[in-house]
Amino acid sequence: MNEFLTYVGSLLSAGWLSLLDYLAAHVLLCLVPAFVIAGFMDTMIPKEAVTRFLGPGAKKWISYPASALGGFILAVCSCTILPLFAGIWKRGAGLGPAITFLFVGPAINILAITYTGAAIGMDIALARVALSIIFGIVIGLLMAWFFRHEESQRLSDLQADGAFDGTVEVKKSVWILFALLAAVLIVGTLQISPLTHTLLKFDLGALVPAWLAKGLGFLGLNLQGAVLILLLVVIGIACWKGFEKIDAGLNRWSYLALGLIAFTILFAALKEETGSFSLFLTGRSLAMLVLLGLVWRFARVYLGAEEITEWIWETWKFVKQIFPLLIVGVFIAGMARVIVPENWVQAVAGRNTLVANFFGVVFGVLMYFPTLVEVPIAKMFLDLGMARGPLLAYLLSDPELSLQSVMVLNKVMGRQKTAAYVGLVALFCTLAGYFFGILLTVIK
Repeated sequence: MNEFLTYVGSLLSAGWLSLLDYLAAHVLLCLVPAFVIAGFMDTMIPKEAVTRFLGPGAKKWISYPASALGGFILAVCSCTILPLFAGIWKRGAGLGPAITFLFVGPAINILAITYTGAAIGMDIALARVALSIIFGIVIGLLMAWFFRHEESQRLSDLQADGAFDGTVEVKKSVWILFALLAAVLIVGTLQISPLTHTLLKFDLGALVPAWLAKGLGFLGLNLQGAVLILLLVVIGIACWKGFEKIDAGLNRWSYLALGLIAFTILFAALKEETGSFSLFLTGRSLAMLVLLGLVWRFARVYLGAEEITEWIWETWKFVKQIFPLLIVGVFIAGMARVIVPENWVQAVAGRNTLVANFFGVVFGVLMYFPTLVEVPIAKMFLDLGMARGPLLAYLLSDPELSLQSVMVLNKVMGRQKTAAYVGLVALFCTLAGYFFGILLTVIK
């Protein structure tokens, strides 16, 4: 009995620590802007503007490349793409192009691809890029064909609503705001010298008591991560008070929530020195400050009060729908890492077989890691004896089929579409790894 309780405790601890790490280091600079962008698109961009290029009636040679390009430009992680996918699909994008956008976005993150080439090899990196674009388009086409009757009915409904009225134009101010929001998302994650350059150092070591430092070390958190988690809790309360009845207008809780969100993003943009309590003001911090200021200024000048409240409400709806599922998925994924023994890696995926490549896909589902983190994990798998074919299958599937992604997609698309998407991704990734391994053998 004691052993069972100890094992359950270790599982819960792993899930909890995984959740803390996720909230402290992964959410704010990418996921929060993504929710805001999704709410913005749902509110400000007319359905007609979306359906003109991505709708079920748009020409395939336009809609699918446009979807792949959009996913590549944003190049965000799997959890960040979910609210964006839900947003464009809700606004009238065809199922196929929306699926292409969903697949390509997290698959060809430019940082992850570069890191993959440096840590594992350019063969894997280039294969990730080429296959992700091809698979995204092909899977999108197949999904559209599988559910063509529903899409046909959807097309009829959109046409009846005048969704394809070519006279509809999006205001220039909306495009400017959209570009600023996209810049917030990109600047928050881009790792280039002007953004990472240190401008000022704040040494907070003298302000942190010994008991707090010990507690943070026990939880595996740094000071910045702990503050960010605390801010998320406070923001949740403020948003509930200020956004739940936003149709009555902005109140003091609303302004408090907006101010806390902006402050949290700016605080997350700071850099903390590993093993110390020093925070660094960087070029990213200043860029985020300027961009957030411009977003606020343009929104106040060019948007009416009703448009702003509707934008806030749509964003809040996306958060309530998707964020709890992400939390549950991350917690479950953290426990799964304890369940899977390390010696399974070499025993199951040490050779290039179809079974081994399928298990590479399963690793990608159960052992989801945030963008960039999957690369050192893949390097660990490689060092433990995983063959390069299953390794590619893992890297292709990890951004697409995490537990939380499947849970959210089930909520957004329904069981049938989610099952079809999961099956296609698993099949394509398995075959890709298998034939990639064969190709490497022939070349050698």
